[in-house]
Amino acid sequence: MHELSITREIVDLATDKAGGRRVTRIALVIGQLSGIVSDAIRFCFDVCACSTAAEGARLDIEEIPGRGRCRVCGLEVPLEQPFGQCECGSVRIEVIAGEEMRMKEMEVA
Repeated sequence: MHELSITREIVDLATDKAGGRRVTRIALVIGQLSGIVSDAIRFCFDVCACSTAAEGARLDIEEIPGRGRCRVCGLEVPLEQPFGQCECGSVRIEVIAGEEMRMKEMEVA
């Protein structure tokens, strides 16, 4: 489960940026095509934050749905996988949303 190491990195980044202050909230953006399971991040968060400045912090995760743009006709299509087919029949789809994973913001005491 790579989500454990990702969650450790999130906690480390937040506590480093907090500069010794207590972290009260971390907000993440995770795309549905990123290969990262949001529920696994939630599951690992309390364990990774234990005994750090982020212990007890609230974790908010915004999930971004996958979207693609057809390279033939330009139509935007929803994607549940990093590939798909456009209404025009083309499979030349460029992923334009859903692969992101970033810390959106954090709050400190």
